[in-house]
Amino acid sequence: MNQPAGVDASASDEHWWTTPLALLPQRADYAGLQRSWRRDLVAGLTVAVVALPLALGLGVTTGMGAEAGLITAIVAGFIAAVFGGSNVQVSGFSASMTVVIITVVGRFGPSGVYTVTVLAGLLLIVAAAFGLAQFLVYVPWPVVEGFTVGVAFIIVLQQVPAALGVPKPGGENTLAIATRAVWRLPDQRSGAAVVIFVVAVVAMVLAPRLHRSIPGPLLAVALATGVSEFWSRGVDRIGQLPHGLPAPSLPSLSPGRISELLGAAGTIAALAAIESLMSAKVADGMSDAPPHDPDRELLGQGVANMASAVFGGMPSTGVLARTAVNVRSGARTRMAAISHAVILMLVALFAGSLVAEIPLASLAGVLVVTALRTIDISRVKILLRTTRSDAAVFLVTTGATLAFDLILAVEIGLAVAVVLALRSVAKSSTITAEAVVDEIDADEEHHLLDEQIVTYRMSGALFFGAAERFLRELLAVSDVKVVILRLPQLQMLDATGARALGAIVEDLQRRNITVLLKGPSAHHLQVLRSVGALERLATERHVFADLDAAVAHARLHVARG
Repeated sequence: MNQPAGVDASASDEHWWTTPLALLPQRADYAGLQRSWRRDLVAGLTVAVVALPLALGLGVTTGMGAEAGLITAIVAGFIAAVFGGSNVQVSGFSASMTVVIITVVGRFGPSGVYTVTVLAGLLLIVAAAFGLAQFLVYVPWPVVEGFTVGVAFIIVLQQVPAALGVPKPGGENTLAIATRAVWRLPDQRSGAAVVIFVVAVVAMVLAPRLHRSIPGPLLAVALATGVSEFWSRGVDRIGQLPHGLPAPSLPSLSPGRISELLGAAGTIAALAAIESLMSAKVADGMSDAPPHDPDRELLGQGVANMASAVFGGMPSTGVLARTAVNVRSGARTRMAAISHAVILMLVALFAGSLVAEIPLASLAGVLVVTALRTIDISRVKILLRTTRSDAAVFLVTTGATLAFDLILAVEIGLAVAVVLALRSVAKSSTITAEAVVDEIDADEEHHLLDEQIVTYRMSGALFFGAAERFLRELLAVSDVKVVILRLPQLQMLDATGARALGAIVEDLQRRNITVLLKGPSAHHLQVLRSVGALERLATERHVFADLDAAVAHARLHVARG
C-alpha cells in the first residue's frame, strides 16, 4: 500500500529530461481499436463536419486565407494525432492564436508565419525533451479563465468587418479595427452580408436545441450559403481552394529572420503548450481513455507545427471544442482524430468548388457563436464570488488580454496572482512555507490502517502553487475504503485549491473510496461550497467538526463493506 503519511509532498524523483523512446508512438496507442473502429470513424466524421467551417473562418480572419486554415487542420491534425500524448485530442489552428498571427502577417507576410510556426515547433520539442510540461500546472485557474474570456471577446471583435460586409480597416488593435468597420457601414451596401451573418448565428444557436446530433457549424454555413445564392451573389466568398495539399517547402530560417521572429515564436509555443495541455486534461475527465502524457503532447504539437508550416499551414494546438465533440461522439482511440484529418483532405480534393461558394459573413457568424460559447458564465460567477483575490486576478487578466498581447496578459495575471497569494500568506504568522500532508499519532494510525482507513492532515496554504502537488499526493492512495481529510490547520484556501480538493473527492469516490472532511473553517467551508466541492461528497453528513466522530463514521462504512 502507498504510504499515506509522513511523505514530503515536495520530494520528487522526476528528471529534468524525458527518455526519447517514451515520447514516440507506441502500439498501445491503438489498444481496443478492433472493438472501437466504427465509433472512432463516426466521431472523426462528426469532428470534421464541425472543424471545416472553423478552420476556414479562422484562416480568413488571420489574413492567411481559408486554405491555410484547412491545411493546418489536415496536416497538423493528422501528425498531432499520431505523435501527441492524448488518445482523444483533436488539433488544429486555435482562435487564441489569431491575434499573434494577424500581427505577424501584417509585419512579415505569409512567409513570416511559416517561419514562426517552425520555430514554435522547435521550442515545443525542446520543452518536451526537458520535461517542462510539469511547470504549466502552476498557472492559476483565474488566469486561465480570464485569458479565455479575453480571447473570446477578441474573436468576436475580429468578425465585425466580415459580418457587416465592409473591407477590413488597417491596423493591429482589434477594438480600433472593429470600430472603424462600424463607421464605414453607412457607405457600404452590406445589407446582404448582415442578413447572412444573422442567419448563421440563428442556425448555430438553434441547432443544438433542435437535436444534439445536428452539427451547428455545418447547418449554419449551408443555410447562409443557400440564402446568398438566392438573394445576393455580390457578397464576399471564400473563393477557389487548391486541390489537395501544396508541395512541401522549407521556410526561410536565416539568422536575421530567426532573430526577428523568435519573440512571436515563443508566444505561439507558450500558447500551444498551455492550450493543448488544458484541453488534454479536460478530455481526461470526459473520457475513459488512458490519461494523456503531457511531455509527449508537447512533442506531438511541436512536430505538427513544423509539418504544418512545411505545407503552407499555420500554428497548431489541441483545440478543446473539437476535442470535446470527439469524445462526446464516442471516440476511443487516435483513429478518430486521424480520420477527421483524412476526411478534411477528401473535402479539399473533391469538394473545393462547393467550399469556394461559402460567404465570409456566414463564417463570421459561426466564429462569433463559437467564441461566446467558450465563456462559461457559471465559472465566471464562481470566480467573482469566491475570493476578492481570485476575482481581481480574473478581471486583470481579461482586461490585459484585450489591451495587450496574449502572453503579456498571462504574465500580468500570474504576477498579480503571486503578489496577492504572498500577501495572504504573509498575513498569517503560523503558516508554513508550503502546504504539507501529515499523519495522526503513530498508534492510532496503525490501527486505522489495519481497518482500511487513512487520515491526512493538511496544514499551511492550499493555493494554486500547491494544488497540483496535493492532487498527485492524495490520488496515490490505494487499498483503503475511507479517507479522512483533516482541514483545521489549513491556513489558506483559494478557488484553485478548492477546485483541486473537489477533484480529489470526486476521483476517490469514483474508485469506491468514501471521503470524509473534518474541521474546515467557516471561511474555507464557504470557498468549498462556492466552487461546488462540497457537492461532490456522497452526502452533506460527511463533513465533521470532531475527529472522533469522523473516525466512528468511517468505521461504520468499513463495517458495511
